[in-house]
Amino acid sequence: MDNFSTGSESNVESLRGRRGFEVVEHDITMSLPLSLHADLIFHLASPASVADYLSRPMQTLRVNSLGTLALLDLAQADGARFLFASTSEIYGDPYVHPQPETYWGNVNPVGPRACYSEGKRFGESATMVYTREYGLDARIVRIFNTYGPHSRPDDGRIVPNFIIQALRDEPLTVYGDGSQTRSYCYVSDLVAGIVAAMFGDLSGAEVFNLGNPDEYTVSHFAQIISRQVGSTSGVVHQSLPEDDPTQRRPDITKAREYLGWEPHVDLATGIDRTISWFRDVLRLSEPVA
Repeated sequence: MDNFSTGSESNVESLRGRRGFEVVEHDITMSLPLSLHADLIFHLASPASVADYLSRPMQTLRVNSLGTLALLDLAQADGARFLFASTSEIYGDPYVHPQPETYWGNVNPVGPRACYSEGKRFGESATMVYTREYGLDARIVRIFNTYGPHSRPDDGRIVPNFIIQALRDEPLTVYGDGSQTRSYCYVSDLVAGIVAAMFGDLSGAEVFNLGNPDEYTVSHFAQIISRQVGSTSGVVHQSLPEDDPTQRRPDITKAREYLGWEPHVDLATGIDRTISWFRDVLRLSEPVA
């Protein structure tokens, strides 16, 4: 189920026609279809890139509050297992590094990014209330920066931005001095972590960081992508956005211990696969002479 506000039906085109597969175009902040029943609910609905949630603050708040409550009610009614996709943004600009699940975060509740960070914090709280009050079988995964094929070229994240600019031989846009750090997980590793969390034999609700603990500066990301694309266009610096975190790195000790999960795709391999995908996207989007 998706309203495709930030996604594309083409991402599931290869699944059409498979037995048991159905796409329902719907906004979960509206009344859910009466015929809907579930055994497992993966709640990943929300704008997730900074550009998306800053341009859709009300949608972001509603999907993480009203949408989450609607799906929790469905899970409770059907006795379904529920997984809430949270975010590393709930840690804000952290004072603790790397960030374990026990860290409560340093979040600006009235800043421009609060629609997302506080929306996700509400979603986590709501999930735990349903677990405590109704015995709901739930899991929460805090997703750190992820990249890979099928990202939107214009979604505003660092990796798609850098790759598209490098492929077009444009200067790569680095915000601030580029010394802020990020940890990027390849999409197939993230999916494996989400599946492990949903199907893991867990007692009670558990919270897991899912991400790659390898940490790089933003400037280093720019250098890696420029080198692998073969771009020599350099970088251009712009002002650092408000509340942009200076450090971001997951402590995945708990996921390793409880789920037997950790990422396996190294950055060079993942970036190469992602560059190849974006090359094809740009090639297909070019006008025919």
